[in-house]
Amino acid sequence: MINTKYRKPLPGTKLDYFDTRAAIDAIQPGAYTKLPYTSRILAENLVRRCDPATLTDSLKQIIERKRDLDFPWFPARVVCHDILGQTALVDLAGLRDAIAEKGGDPSQVNPVVPTQLIVDHSLAVEHGGFEKDAFEKNRAIEERRNEDRFHFINWTKTAFKNVDVIPPGNGIMHQINLEKMSPVVQVREGVAFPDTCVGTDSHTPMVDALGVISVGVGGLEAESVMLGRASYMRLPDIVGVELTGKLNPGITGTDLVLALTEFLRRERVVGAYLEFFGEGASNLTLGDRASISNMTPEYGATAAMFAIDEQTIDYLKLTGRDDEQVALVEKFAKETGLWADTLKEAEYERVLKFDLSSVSRNLAGPSNPHALLPASELASRGIAREWKKEWKEEEGLMPDGAVIIAAITSCTNTSNPRNMIAAGLIARNANKLGLTRKPWVKSSLAPGSKTVKMYLEEAELLPELEQLGFGVVAFACTTCNGMSGALDPKIQQEVIERDLYATAVLSGNRNFDGRIHPYAKQAFLASPPLVVAYAIAGTIRFDIEKDVLGHDKNGNPITLKDIWPSDEEIDAIVKQSVKPQQFRDVYIPMFDLEKGESEKVSPLYDWRPISTYIRRPPYWYEEGEGALAGERALKGMRPLAVLGDNITTDHLSPSNAILASSAAGEYLAKMGLPEEDFNSYATHRGDHLTAQRATFANPKLLNEMVREENGEVKQGSLARIEPEGQVTRMWEAIETYMDRKQPLIIVAGADYGQGSSRDWAAKGVRLAGVEAIVAEGFERIHRTNLIGMGVLPLEFQPGTTRKTLGIDGTETFDVIGERTPRATLTLIIHRKNGESIDVPVTCRLDTREEVSIYEAGGVLQRFAKDFLEAEAIP
Repeated sequence: MINTKYRKPLPGTKLDYFDTRAAIDAIQPGAYTKLPYTSRILAENLVRRCDPATLTDSLKQIIERKRDLDFPWFPARVVCHDILGQTALVDLAGLRDAIAEKGGDPSQVNPVVPTQLIVDHSLAVEHGGFEKDAFEKNRAIEERRNEDRFHFINWTKTAFKNVDVIPPGNGIMHQINLEKMSPVVQVREGVAFPDTCVGTDSHTPMVDALGVISVGVGGLEAESVMLGRASYMRLPDIVGVELTGKLNPGITGTDLVLALTEFLRRERVVGAYLEFFGEGASNLTLGDRASISNMTPEYGATAAMFAIDEQTIDYLKLTGRDDEQVALVEKFAKETGLWADTLKEAEYERVLKFDLSSVSRNLAGPSNPHALLPASELASRGIAREWKKEWKEEEGLMPDGAVIIAAITSCTNTSNPRNMIAAGLIARNANKLGLTRKPWVKSSLAPGSKTVKMYLEEAELLPELEQLGFGVVAFACTTCNGMSGALDPKIQQEVIERDLYATAVLSGNRNFDGRIHPYAKQAFLASPPLVVAYAIAGTIRFDIEKDVLGHDKNGNPITLKDIWPSDEEIDAIVKQSVKPQQFRDVYIPMFDLEKGESEKVSPLYDWRPISTYIRRPPYWYEEGEGALAGERALKGMRPLAVLGDNITTDHLSPSNAILASSAAGEYLAKMGLPEEDFNSYATHRGDHLTAQRATFANPKLLNEMVREENGEVKQGSLARIEPEGQVTRMWEAIETYMDRKQPLIIVAGADYGQGSSRDWAAKGVRLAGVEAIVAEGFERIHRTNLIGMGVLPLEFQPGTTRKTLGIDGTETFDVIGERTPRATLTLIIHRKNGESIDVPVTCRLDTREEVSIYEAGGVLQRFAKDFLEAEAIP
């Protein structure tokens, strides 16, 4: 804490706080009352942490809504899941090696900001919820497959200061953050201040629902924050979203979230900080708010804030927070203008309105979470009725459109007790009437918190879910992260042989093609109770509102309305069964993380030479195949791929299961791993030799450089080597270009890099030799990851695209001009016929800090140089 000028006692406590209102009003009297919630939090951070010499100019950016200067933001903590958290710590372990080799003290390389790592992305549902002891069996497989990774993670928790690790089997990062880790108001050195955090996952904004600015960042940006560097920013676009009305009976929080996601994506809120307010917002439970905030990346925003109010306080009490902490949150919020009622005069540059009463029962899909699919429109859109032919059981085990995976999964919805109780009641009612899950459906229940199991048991609903095949298989991300596990071999064989349109239905947040399972051609998002209903229906070719799910013992038809519980029953059971002591019983022992002196370990990791999970990163030394492909000359670059709109990080670096026929699968087999232990792409990201082979490995990739004879783009992980014009698998093209030390470029359309905050989507292309990416637009997190790896993001100016320029992949490219924040640079395109054209493009290094990181070669190189200079090592 630098500035003490505005430090004052917090009335009614023994703590101090920083009077942001006084600091703001000293510059412009009365300005504080007009500031949105987000601006008030950012201003407090400046008043408490900013250099006094630059404080006034920084605050003016917020007061006057300017965006011409960068100002620093210092998040209070960093949260990580084990995939990106592990790769970030692998990077830091490699950095320690580099520092030691230069004569520095490696033990001084530590996260400065408290860092919490939760192991939640490693478990695959190999055993479904219809199997006895599925949880124990899946955990045993997880431990065996990930022994190398867990060995490294266990080393980090004692080797690094300021790192706490929650081991596997305990829940999902965001749900634990919501239910326990976020105090809403922090206290350090006698000062109370708003909790803020960044997380290595795009759904980190889930705790925005508590009034905590919490944003998803790439692993590389998280590393920078961990190491004490400010996250520089310019004032974001802050959009007010007024919620009116109330939800109709029978409509779940999931239905609302999916409708809002479609609405907000349509309203183009990409990169914005949203603030929800109004009568509709005040009546939403914290569980509903958390689902809305969790879906932030699906509508493209950076944050989705709800101000602190009575719902916040009730939730903190419900989840077992200490009485003293709950009282502090209320007192601090009311004193500092962070209580919802004090924001009535807040002014926004744009306000959107959404009527809760307009929401119907919804799904989302296929392919995108913002592709809203009202259940009432299933038939008219052809989802329910478009059969290849009338299905008869003797013709095959499954109908076309079969739901092969039905998963109650993901923190998005399992964090909401109303959703989970509703699912349990659907199961109870279905069991009473004799309905059953179709035999081809792989069903599972993977809550984000152990508390879910406790309150389902309290309500006597867990046995009902188990009877339908929804037993607990994990407390982890599972299906939503592509960790669906293997299908029954007979099911898989039939899907392949009959070329069935097989699908997945899940209560998660992502349904991109190829993500959920290699043999689920498309996936649909739905509420937990609807997931149960689809397991009974067994097919997506089904009008879930009208069609018959089965018949009772008297032969009467049963439809969804016959098993759907009333809101009154759901609310009564939630009130009776969800208790604060459940949360205390789960989290008090989980967070008993004291480290003893006997646990001291070497500051340098003893790298295992044959590991396919953890390998010393190649960012500071040459290692042949794994090395960076030369300096960034930005001259003579050839296209590795020419891509369309909406390229996701799942296209760039998939996270799902590794198939034996893939480049990564072939490599793992060569390294001696049996196919059943290949695990997922995500789990191997601590080993660059495996992770590199995931670059553009998505089978749904459409590289416009590779076309069928009829001119259509050919689907697959494919590339065309130039100048020969040879079409190969993507990895072979990358290997060829690496051997040639050929600098590369990627040309793309709009919204490049959507989806998860996946640093390997940037690391993979950089290690391949990609020096620049020119696109019509970038998703925020991926753009910062590219910069963190020293890849230059360039944006076509409006009206210019790869199509208007006639780019076909035979060209070479140069970039010239001075790289300053958002400067106009020149992209020189050299045609195969000898012609050249100059194209103005925008340099998407948006701040001076980003320019500094890029010019150093990336986040880690920047830190290493600064560290060694500070150590004064020659």
